[in-house]
Amino acid sequence: MELCSISFRTILHSSPSPPRLSSFSSTCFSVQNSSLQSKPKAFNSLKLSSLNRQIQLFQLGSYRRNSCLHTFSASSSSSSSSVTADTEIDQLPADLNVIETQEPNSRVKLQVEVPPLVCEDCYKIVIAKLTKQAKVPGFRPGKIPESILVNFIGKKNVQKATVESILKRTLSHAMLKVTGKALQDSICIVTKFSELEEAYSSLGSLRYDVIVDVVPEIKWITENAYKNMKIVVEIDSEIDAHKASEQELRRRHKSIGPMKIVTERGLQIGDVTVLDISATTIDQDESKIKNIPSAESKGFHFDTDDGDKVLPGFVDSIIGIRPGETNSFPLVFPESWKQENLRGIHAQFTVTCKELFYRDLPELNDSVADKLLQGCTTLEQVKEILLQRFLEVEQTAREQATDNAILDQLSKMVEVDIPQSLFEEQGRQLYGANLLEIQSKVKLTEQQLASLSSPKAVKEYLEHQRDNITRLIKQNLAVGDIYRHENLQFDTEDLVKEVENSIAEFKRQKQEYDEERVKDQVQEILEGAKVLEWLKEHAEIQYITR
Repeated sequence: MELCSISFRTILHSSPSPPRLSSFSSTCFSVQNSSLQSKPKAFNSLKLSSLNRQIQLFQLGSYRRNSCLHTFSASSSSSSSSVTADTEIDQLPADLNVIETQEPNSRVKLQVEVPPLVCEDCYKIVIAKLTKQAKVPGFRPGKIPESILVNFIGKKNVQKATVESILKRTLSHAMLKVTGKALQDSICIVTKFSELEEAYSSLGSLRYDVIVDVVPEIKWITENAYKNMKIVVEIDSEIDAHKASEQELRRRHKSIGPMKIVTERGLQIGDVTVLDISATTIDQDESKIKNIPSAESKGFHFDTDDGDKVLPGFVDSIIGIRPGETNSFPLVFPESWKQENLRGIHAQFTVTCKELFYRDLPELNDSVADKLLQGCTTLEQVKEILLQRFLEVEQTAREQATDNAILDQLSKMVEVDIPQSLFEEQGRQLYGANLLEIQSKVKLTEQQLASLSSPKAVKEYLEHQRDNITRLIKQNLAVGDIYRHENLQFDTEDLVKEVENSIAEFKRQKQEYDEERVKDQVQEILEGAKVLEWLKEHAEIQYITR
């Protein structure tokens, strides 16, 4: 029964990134290098043993260390030969003309004009390679006349191979325009391959357009906006250590008392009862009265000590009810109710008491100390240990709430034109982490895993989580910017130690891992921790209880 005001967690879907390479004959083909491709992460946050809480920061490897483009490759599934770029840029016989145009979402368009001299040189290279490789009857390899070779292979195929060669040789030179700021796996030649063939065939030269995402520029709303921040941190009253330890003591006390049936009285606070509950809306027009399915329950086990967790007035309305009796009473769902569709609804509840129990609790003294907490000899010792545990929980929650408040404010202090490739990369990382979390809790079937990993599922997730992903990217970009501008550093020993601990945990869990990925993410987290530490030292922080 959904009388309790609890929040429900939606299962998040994600999916591996779809293939980015397509054929040269398509409208757009992408450029990749296997050494630069993002590898799926096994996690999106780590719990470092040197920290007393979990710092949840994305690894923006595609922004801060690993994704600026240096080398790349292109491949064609439709042409007669595949094209793979060399890691070293060769010398061209003439300079390219490359015009750079800024576009929205941190994207750059490059208009590349390849002069005839370069095209001619590429043609000669293609002919030379084909002469060595082709097997033409009546001619030895390397001794085939050009005209015969072209007729044998086909003029169209030779042109296609030449265009591929031109793209392979010139794209690396064109990308020098965006060296150090191009994001990996975001380069795309948008000119149709058929248009390139036609231009080369008729003009002997080539012009093509390339689009590429670049490192986004961070703009702070005001100069030094992050310095001397004023932070208001809301602390949930439920994490109060003294209150929580007292509740835990009561829970443990109740757990050692046997349940007995109530026979000669009605329900009292402290009892446990089994109820059948139904509810309808209240309306003068009987035709408009409707059942409230989410408030219905059969055999609902209700502990009256949890009265503060149910609909206000519910407990008072059933006090005194006996087994077999039925009470009917009106209640109003408050405007703060978790289920938005029930807020403000006037409802008529009907409750039948099926069974009634009380706990036969032993006296709370030193004699039950060991039952309350194994190894304890006095009640005072139990209280002290429980309080200490919850003080640690309270401190961790307090620090985490502070970190979250700072990060949330940082995201509001920056303006960033986020490129689509970065958005998708970070969204898929978050998706992958959530999927792994689901797998760790629930054993998914192959069919379920396939459904969760489908392109449709990840697309829906990215759209549903757009605001959240955008906020997280802004936070991380802001953190990285602060780390650099303030020249912050962390101990190398901490990095080595935490990497070792993380790898040991992967091995213990028998999970695959990429050591460089682990190192990168640990470094990101340590950097983030340093930034948060610095911000808290320079911020004015106010704590309020909600």
